[in-house]
Amino acid sequence: MTWYQTTVTLRPRPRGFHLVTRDVEDALDGAPHVTVGLLHVFLRHTSASLSLGENASPDVRRDLERYFTRAVPDGDPLFEHDLEGPDDMPAHVKSALLGVSLTLPVTDGRLALGTWQGVYLCEHRDHAGPRTLILTLSGETR
Repeated sequence: MTWYQTTVTLRPRPRGFHLVTRDVEDALDGAPHVTVGLLHVFLRHTSASLSLGENASPDVRRDLERYFTRAVPDGDPLFEHDLEGPDDMPAHVKSALLGVSLTLPVTDGRLALGTWQGVYLCEHRDHAGPRTLILTLSGETR
């Protein structure tokens, strides 16, 4: 059993759902060749999240953003926590709903995603900074 861990810093992105599959794959270039295993992707933030979704049509990502904006609106008077602005607590709620980690299968040294699946960084803030991922790969090597 082999273990490999690396950290990836993603550039700041605007609010929305962004494909970061290539960033994750590129970060694994120096990893041992795992024939069968798992990649755990952990986002070290509380106002963004990770998801697995459609990788072909940007309409899906825009629709997801519209849905979450309607479901958890900025400035909702229900929320007390607004230290960093009206998008502060809504970003935390969205992060809690979607989650900050993914566990993905690895087969023959590559992510074993479906044809139309991609890793999303779900950015819930208007003015967020860089986001950090910790990638932990485990599995059998040749």
